[in-house]
Amino acid sequence: QVQLEEYGGGLVQAGGSLRLSCVASGRIASSYTMGWFRQAPGEEREFVAAISWNGGRTAVADSVKGRFTISRDVVTDIVSLRMDTLKPEDTAIYYCTAREGDNPSDNAQMYRYWGQGTQVTVSS
Repeated sequence: QVQLEEYGGGLVQAGGSLRLSCVASGRIASSYTMGWFRQAPGEEREFVAAISWNGGRTAVADSVKGRFTISRDVVTDIVSLRMDTLKPEDTAIYYCTAREGDNPSDNAQMYRYWGQGTQVTVSS
């Protein structure tokens, strides 16, 4: 069983920055992709970004491209999401996710493991 734990959510003003981190523990496959999705109230869960096992490949949603950066520390196996120039429409619960294999997919159904989520609120 894999456990994912997110850190770093909070309240920030528009134009500000936040950094989310996710730590995975448990029975983890030899290679696995990790990513972030988000869900705003009344909305579908939305892909944000994903990163391959060694950090060599990433996928980023068009809505956050140029503002959000996903990275992965292969030593500590912590995945981070740096969020800059935040907008009120970025307000959502952000979920860390993981899947076996090395494909940073934007399809939520491809991901098997999910964290509890962390709230990000951007005020205008």
